[in-house]
Amino acid sequence: MTTNKLNVVLAASEVDPFSKTGGMADVLRSLPKALKQMGHNVSVFTPLYNFIDPNKYNLTKIIKNKQLIIDSSATVSFDVWRGEIDGVVPVFFIEEKKFLSRDYGQDKKIYTGNFDNARFLIFNLAVIAAIKELDLKPDIIQCHDWQTGLIPYFLHTKLKTDNYFNKVASLYTIHNLTFQMGNNWWEIPLEKREDGTGPIPSFSNQEGIRLINFAKRAIRFTDIINTVSERYAEEIMTKKFGNTLHHLLKQRKNRVFGIINGIDYADWNPATDPGLVAQYDYNNLANKTKNKLYLQKFLGLPEDPTIPVIGWTSRLTEQKGIELIIKIIEPLLRMNIQLVILGEGTKRYEDFFKKMSKRHPKKIAAMLNFDNRKETMVLAGADIFLLPSRFEPCGLAQLKSLRYGAIPVVHAVGGLADTISDYNPKTESGNGFVFKAYDPYDLLAAITRALENHKHRDKWLKLVRRGMRQSYDWKIPARKYIKLFRKTIKYHLDHHVKNQS
Repeated sequence: MTTNKLNVVLAASEVDPFSKTGGMADVLRSLPKALKQMGHNVSVFTPLYNFIDPNKYNLTKIIKNKQLIIDSSATVSFDVWRGEIDGVVPVFFIEEKKFLSRDYGQDKKIYTGNFDNARFLIFNLAVIAAIKELDLKPDIIQCHDWQTGLIPYFLHTKLKTDNYFNKVASLYTIHNLTFQMGNNWWEIPLEKREDGTGPIPSFSNQEGIRLINFAKRAIRFTDIINTVSERYAEEIMTKKFGNTLHHLLKQRKNRVFGIINGIDYADWNPATDPGLVAQYDYNNLANKTKNKLYLQKFLGLPEDPTIPVIGWTSRLTEQKGIELIIKIIEPLLRMNIQLVILGEGTKRYEDFFKKMSKRHPKKIAAMLNFDNRKETMVLAGADIFLLPSRFEPCGLAQLKSLRYGAIPVVHAVGGLADTISDYNPKTESGNGFVFKAYDPYDLLAAITRALENHKHRDKWLKLVRRGMRQSYDWKIPARKYIKLFRKTIKYHLDHHVKNQS
């Protein structure tokens, strides 16, 4: 390890723009670039899924037919393709056609359920083999969420005496502890749940492979654990948010840290966003009104700049607080508002918003096919932004909404509590509207407060401008990650390498 420059490898199951189901893909696009800009050597590993077109992204195959011995019962071969994230950071794609990259009959689906433990076991082993083949000499491997959770396990078991890997530290980054393995952990009978300490089952024993809890093994074996906000780092050590792993995390509480995510201010910038009908910044909010009128027209809503538009641009899942909105939808729609829903997810939620938009076509519009252009169109056109999540490890949507001048209404959990403070009209402090109890009428009260404050135009515009000027770009989190990387490397050398000598 050099004194100043680190060799950092990041491994993840999704990286924007190549593959994406949520915020982790955004992180894997932005964090490596920020680390690279700070002068460090950075590489990213991710699978080459069947829907990723190598020609579209100008990928080059650099390793062909590499043999990978999984165990005595199974051997596969994989290729490695090289590309770049925004022309800045090298990204290496693992292509293994028998399990990892094959078409499971679901167009552009990253996850398949029953097969995922086998697929990502192969991915983890292939990343380790490719690192050595490419001679990247990492000081640390940052492993993102459960899909990479066996890398720390292998580093601290089968590779702990390997001269190439024994000085490589591992940081396990938890984006969402609800997801711990390919299947839903809560559907595994108690008597079949593993403790995360024994050897990996034979690959020929597919039932045994299916029961591996990747997250549990990562938490047990990694050097350091971090989450994507300081509040979530505390929450996951409680029964309410720990998803049965809170006891294990509490045992390692001195090794658990939180770093709030950022957003890439070059990508999320209303002053340069090519998808907007009129670009704007905090000095030119008249153009934000043009975006509001365009959004209303596009969705067939009455075009009226005085009607508050409430926007939603998140997945339609229970976690995001949809149940609260369903319970207050009727009193909400009796108010002088327009509600714009952009997202896809659970079918019954999609069906609910389809039905409501047909019943109240002048009050609510639903776009159930998500894309980035529509996301910024909603953010630019909305006055208020909803994110009432039951839990939220970090949340990027509220940071994007501030950037685009839509004031967030959030539940005081996780990264939402770390980034959004309740607005006080007397002191003009705070940047959003926060409710503490996860209750539909507490949410309705927070929305009502936002609507009442929206009537006071001058103060509201001050609130909007202040939110737009806040900085949540990746520079500060990247610096924190470098400090945590150095802490992790020191911990590894002190507690593992010295113990072997």
